[in-house]
Amino acid sequence: MSAIDSLLAGLFDYAGLYPPAGLSMRSAANNYVEYGSSKHASALGRFIVNLDRMEELRSVAGDSFSRLRLSVIATENTDWNGLTAKISDGAPIDALEMKCGSISDVERAASKIPRPLTTYFEVGLDAAGRAVLKAVVAAGARAKIRMGGVVADAFPATSDVVQMLESLAELRLPFKATAGLHHPVRSRRPFTYQPQSPQGMMHGFVNLCCASALIYGGGDRREAEALLEEQDPSAWRITSDAIHWQDQSWTADQISKMRSRFLLSIGTCSFEEPIRDLESLGWL
Repeated sequence: MSAIDSLLAGLFDYAGLYPPAGLSMRSAANNYVEYGSSKHASALGRFIVNLDRMEELRSVAGDSFSRLRLSVIATENTDWNGLTAKISDGAPIDALEMKCGSISDVERAASKIPRPLTTYFEVGLDAAGRAVLKAVVAAGARAKIRMGGVVADAFPATSDVVQMLESLAELRLPFKATAGLHHPVRSRRPFTYQPQSPQGMMHGFVNLCCASALIYGGGDRREAEALLEEQDPSAWRITSDAIHWQDQSWTADQISKMRSRFLLSIGTCSFEEPIRDLESLGWL
């Protein structure tokens, strides 16, 4: 694969049901099936759905249901026996995601989640969130971090993101990122798709991927912060065999290893938007 193909392979978990898209189940499911047959299907990851909406999804997906690849959102009140039954009944559940704010939350949930279901525990990007990471490792799970939302305060500072990346890299703990990562390069954008939406600075997913590669390879914190804050697309040079940013570069093989061992996927409510942006930059 080329360097950009290695970066994009299965990168985008489709969360069309959630803000700011907030699509109906039928629209989101139809989109996912369509994307899976599109020119850029290799960039498509899982379909994200709340566990308590599984039967609704089954109803609207029809014959396509068994061909979906699902990551379900659970809560502390989830019917774990019901989840096990759904998996046993052939529901195409590939992963589970759950927010956990403390070590005890992780330990309690880990004892109930069916094994060997791939599990992501969402943690905060503060000191309390970083303190939970060893419990995530002990549970044999993965981490999930939130990079934005529909208000300015939901977007974490670059210094907090880098601190989390360093903690994850030190533990060699794989993770996924979600929210606010619709565009390749950090830029000022509307927070929602509504007219007159407030605007603000949003993190870029190429920024995050490259910063993850830098930190995973033992790179410097200050350089990683500068990389996350980069707003000029011309600072990157994309070739078939490498991705270059300033004097840093990552080969297709290095990117592939980082993607398979560290930054596993990105949750986004839009699949078309990031692809369209990459094409407009000439990177795809």
